[in-house]
Amino acid sequence: MTHYRQLTEKEIAALTIYGCTAENWKRVTVAEKFKPDYISNVHFSGEIKLGVFEKTFELAGGLKKHAGLYNCCLHNCIIGNNIYIDKIHNYIANYIIEDNTFIDNINLLLVDGVSSFGNGVKVPVMNEGGGREISIFDNLSAPLAYIQTLYRHRKNLILNIQLLIDNYAKAQQSKKGYIGKNVRMVNCGSIKNVRIGNCAIIEGASILENGTINSNDEAPVIIGSGVKCKDFILSSGVEVTDSTLISRCFIGQGCILAKHYSALDSLFFSNCQGMHGEATAIFAGPYTVTHHKSTLLIAGMFSFLNAGSGSNQSNHMYKLGPIHQGICERGSKTTSDSFLLWPAKIGAFTLVMGRHHKHSDTSDLPFSYLIENASESFLVPGVNLRSVGTIRDAQKWPKRDNRKDSRKLDPINFNLLSPYTIQKMMKGVDVLKKLQQISGETTDLYVYQNCNIKNSSLRNGLELYEIAISKFLGNSLISRLGDKIYNNIEEVRARLKPDTPKGLGEWIDLSGLIAPKGKIDELLSAIEQNKYSLEKIQSEFERMHAQYYNYEWTWAKNKLEFYWNKTIDEVTYEDLVKTIEHWKKSVVKLDQLIYCDAKKEFNLNSKTGFGVDGDENQKHQDFESVRGNFESNPFVLEVLNHIKTKTELGNDMIERLSALK
Repeated sequence: MTHYRQLTEKEIAALTIYGCTAENWKRVTVAEKFKPDYISNVHFSGEIKLGVFEKTFELAGGLKKHAGLYNCCLHNCIIGNNIYIDKIHNYIANYIIEDNTFIDNINLLLVDGVSSFGNGVKVPVMNEGGGREISIFDNLSAPLAYIQTLYRHRKNLILNIQLLIDNYAKAQQSKKGYIGKNVRMVNCGSIKNVRIGNCAIIEGASILENGTINSNDEAPVIIGSGVKCKDFILSSGVEVTDSTLISRCFIGQGCILAKHYSALDSLFFSNCQGMHGEATAIFAGPYTVTHHKSTLLIAGMFSFLNAGSGSNQSNHMYKLGPIHQGICERGSKTTSDSFLLWPAKIGAFTLVMGRHHKHSDTSDLPFSYLIENASESFLVPGVNLRSVGTIRDAQKWPKRDNRKDSRKLDPINFNLLSPYTIQKMMKGVDVLKKLQQISGETTDLYVYQNCNIKNSSLRNGLELYEIAISKFLGNSLISRLGDKIYNNIEEVRARLKPDTPKGLGEWIDLSGLIAPKGKIDELLSAIEQNKYSLEKIQSEFERMHAQYYNYEWTWAKNKLEFYWNKTIDEVTYEDLVKTIEHWKKSVVKLDQLIYCDAKKEFNLNSKTGFGVDGDENQKHQDFESVRGNFESNPFVLEVLNHIKTKTELGNDMIERLSALK
């Protein structure tokens, strides 16, 4: 705690000589070692506390400026040690400013009345007509927002969560703003009712109003020129630059919004990127990415989305206004100029091409292509499983985790194959087989959820789903067995018994957190009974995330017992070997399909435009100098190595089980 004292007569005289004035010098108190040497042209009003000014700041290009207060008006402020403030064109009012902060050329910085600094702001996400409003706050996570947004039918649940957030927002209320340590604020306009964490860099922001910037030492927040933010929360590690406009938004950890992006009434969770385009009333789960000027995301829920140029949706279907909404499940992609008329629901890892007006629900047929053909929607089930792009996306997401904060708000499961997606494939197999039964196996065209499915697409989809299901179950079995040596079948059976009964039944994806629905229901019931605080809810999400593989094995073991038609207590060496052999074939088959898909990137059509002024040989040489050749491509080598590694793993596992014969 800093001990403050009254100014001496000598110090007051020195300050007066340096052009300083005060409403009442007795209300200006200073730290013990305070010296007035670096204070000039400052007017003090209200209660003022001043630290010491001993540091020299070195700016870009080598310019040095000594800490101090120059050319400003301060009202009801606490100024820490070694702070530089200069050229405040209007005034600074009601702020606590921590040590080593640099503030230069600001128009206005104040707190007016009592503020919660963006906490408690209601965001009408997904449905512009209202009904799904959620209150944002500093520690909002994607799973909690998912529950608030989509579980409106559980009224007590929503009321109790709302009460917890209201209490949190009330606890943040203050008549004084806060600027943390080592903050840099330069060339900014109006900053009103904003709380700013440590190490934030704010350069050229136009307007910041009613918000919190949760910057910290590990993950500074960067705000650039021309930015306007109103009613907002910015999480750690966020970058908002290039005249981006934000209104009533929560921006999650590691997000980047830049290049004139515009966002209204939206939630963005970890590692989203928005550039050039526009978002209105969207729930952007982790890794929702849009980089194009003509792209509009509106009234939808997305995660792990890559939106192509010109992608948009419409929430106007009838004359009652923009009341419709849609969901694109994790991993969806939209191609250039794609269009979706809400309401619609797009299955996980589905590629959307063309314009679709018929309100499809493809959630039980994941990893598909949804393609427009002569104004009709055609669905190609499962084909995205063999796409090199899908595998590349799954590999790049963990590598592109932009979160530097050791405390991560969003628990993110990156697994491409999980009980969540495999259960959908199992439903997909049932759907496709039922279509065959109803319409006949020789039918040219099947109709499902306002989509057309060709006979050949249906048969290929069945094969791809079966391969992926086999791959997942084999992965789970081999992971569970591990690298132990087993002497008898009883040891194997003991190892295959789950560590927890939790995990059976349906699984859901709470915008990044993949978990058993039963576990989520337990949590929701506890919230309804007022048993959990916001901190406890977050810790439960994190615990479920940490227990994922235990839950996964409980689920996978149940499915393996179904395929074996016997319990774990009855499983034999032959059953295990058969499953592992089937797994090997599935892995190799899928990798071969991905290998063939990658090869298309190196065909003759891909070389069009290379070697512009040369012959065919120069075309190939130019292509290789830019793109490399197929055989040495890192991804291709990785696929081939994956085939080799997994084959060896399967053979090794069978060898280690040979003692059970």
